[in-house]
Amino acid sequence: MREHDLITLEWPKIRERLAAYTAFPWSAEKARALRPSADPAEVLARLAETEEARRLLAREPGFDLGGVRDLRLHLEAARRGATLVPADLLALRGTLQAARRARRILLRRSGEWPHLARHAARMQEFPELEEEIARCLDEAGEVKDEASPALRALRAEIRRLTHEIQGRLQAYLTDPRYVPYLQEPLITLRGDRFVIPVKAEHRGKIPGLVHDVSASGATLFIEPLPVVERGNQLRAAQAQEEKEVARILAALSAAVGARAEEIRSTLEAVADLDLALAKARYAIDLRAERPEIVQWPDEPPEQRTQSPLWLRQARHPLLDPQRVVPIDIPPDPSTFMLILTGPNTGGKTVALKTVGLLAIMAQSGLHVPAAEGSRLPVFDGIYADIGDEQSIEQNLSTFSAHLTNILGFLDKATARSLVLLDELGAGTDPMEGAALARALLERLHERRATTLVATHFPELKLWAQTTPGAVNASVEFDPETLAPTYRVRIGLPGRSNAFLIARRLGMPEALIARAQQYASPEALRLEALLSEAERLREEAARAREEAEQARTTACALEAEWRERLARIEAERERLLREAREQIEALLREAQEEVGRVRRQVRRIHQAEVEAARQRLEALRARARGPLTPPLAAPEARAGPAFATGDRVWVRPLQAEGEILHVEGEEADVQVGRWRLRMPLADLERRERPAATLAPVPSPPSPPSGVALDLDLRGMRVEDALPVLEKFLDDAFLAGMPFVRIIHGKGTGALRRAVRERLKGHPHVEAFESTSDDGATIARLAR
Repeated sequence: MREHDLITLEWPKIRERLAAYTAFPWSAEKARALRPSADPAEVLARLAETEEARRLLAREPGFDLGGVRDLRLHLEAARRGATLVPADLLALRGTLQAARRARRILLRRSGEWPHLARHAARMQEFPELEEEIARCLDEAGEVKDEASPALRALRAEIRRLTHEIQGRLQAYLTDPRYVPYLQEPLITLRGDRFVIPVKAEHRGKIPGLVHDVSASGATLFIEPLPVVERGNQLRAAQAQEEKEVARILAALSAAVGARAEEIRSTLEAVADLDLALAKARYAIDLRAERPEIVQWPDEPPEQRTQSPLWLRQARHPLLDPQRVVPIDIPPDPSTFMLILTGPNTGGKTVALKTVGLLAIMAQSGLHVPAAEGSRLPVFDGIYADIGDEQSIEQNLSTFSAHLTNILGFLDKATARSLVLLDELGAGTDPMEGAALARALLERLHERRATTLVATHFPELKLWAQTTPGAVNASVEFDPETLAPTYRVRIGLPGRSNAFLIARRLGMPEALIARAQQYASPEALRLEALLSEAERLREEAARAREEAEQARTTACALEAEWRERLARIEAERERLLREAREQIEALLREAQEEVGRVRRQVRRIHQAEVEAARQRLEALRARARGPLTPPLAAPEARAGPAFATGDRVWVRPLQAEGEILHVEGEEADVQVGRWRLRMPLADLERRERPAATLAPVPSPPSPPSGVALDLDLRGMRVEDALPVLEKFLDDAFLAGMPFVRIIHGKGTGALRRAVRERLKGHPHVEAFESTSDDGATIARLAR
């Protein structure tokens, strides 16, 4: 498309506004160079990309490319062997980090944002380079001591020498012999040398090198001789440090230069992504919508009778959105040319520019400030002749300049072109200008070009009224305020309103009547017909508005009931989901309880089997032993029958125990860690004799000194669980009735892990939390 037409339609201003939404200069350059495309596939891809960017910003409000810098010049310098300064290296790292974050977000949802993901796929990651820059430079741009062993050693030496020099100078400041000669007790720097201020009249009292003199000459800044050698050593170390820092920066720059082309390609992909985000942000602020791109009809151009252009509530994007009046360009099955008439300053030129600018925006991938449902074809050319084309340099009048511009594109316009003509034929004799304007329109009509024309010629109104494919339109005029309303009316030509305006301004009726006598009867009849047509149009518009309001109300009611049904359905789903969750929770608890009971039964069964095995082993041992009577147990003390708590001698086991419960002729006896049901006949309430047989094998003795509390605070879950397991084993073997596990509150992760492990644990009968929920008390199985 011609740059002249883009400038005429104020496209550079749109590009400048778009550039203001970009994050860094390269994407701003791309915004200022943006041009419309005539390829339908590319236009659709551009619009889809902007739509995806709007969805991305809605889904990820914090998504941006902050920290990105335009480093093209720095990359080229590094590629040529130059050394980059720390600030540029840090900017490069920030840029690469921002690109990496954006790349991962977009590729993770490439199915949702395929066009944006294509930009992300062009980006590369440079983790080694980012890490090396971070290892060598701090956030302030200083080279770290860890950048190299040599630099670490040099800086340690510099600190040592500095400390030694300052210590020696401090001695001068506090020595009573030198204090009277000092201007003030401080250590300062002059020319990278540590000095002390000495009064000029006492110059010889402190031997040393004078590095500076105050402006008044009263103070000499002297480096005492005893520290000169250390100062020289310090300067040498600092010079070596500077060389090492330069070497490190050169190495980093060389690493950047080695991958400069890859980094540049990544940066360009970031610029393209940023341009898409800028389009989205501009569209959001402009309250723009994505237009529907429609295909041109397949019939031959000479058979075409309409243009697929349809704009609803279209606004000029450069005008104040609070004041601009939207216009409608509705589709007409038999129209592709629009002849717009009406008073000056009525909005005709703005209407033409609005149509042209919105077409350019759509074909550049921008959403347009129009209502949803607006449709635009992809024009192969957009040609405009608007405004004052007078050229002093080329000695062209306004008429000549306009005509030269039109002739420049007249033969280029096709059936798929958009032509915008303002004040066609103006600037010359009205009769000849109207004739030329009609001839030009007929040529464009033959080419079936979508054409919008603003004119004052009544001959063109008549031509539009009688020519298939053309239609009249006008801008509204308020007869009460004598001001234009800027609304476009399709189907009616503009009226002159001269007599109406004269009457409103107070012109005598006699003069108005005399003027009407001079007007042609045809013009008066046309004016009357236009008045009647306007009245009918207004009635039809009111009827349409009432119907639209009724439809809107019905749609609102339908939407309200749909929303209510959706809420009811959502509530039903929520209740069902909660019921299912409660049932599942109850089932889990029941299964856990069954498992716990089974484990307890197995534990009791194993204990009884073990006790029986030990009894059998004891009997076998006695049977295999010598036929000598067993050592007699101590004589029983006289006393009452067996009772809970009595210490008894269990004859079959040859072991001592304690009665836990008496029931009939049997009793539950605790022998070691085992609880056994024994007949009373096998028990003797006596003390264990001093001399005993060989002990019956028994389980290992429980650990001693087991604490009541276990403090797990500060431990990770994976470290705490093994400690908890051993603590429960020890406490169980020690026969403790309960223990307390302290896990703290914190995030609750450790508390949940502890209680999950206690559920169903073979040693734990039940557990409960403390009042502050910072610990859990576990009752152990007996």
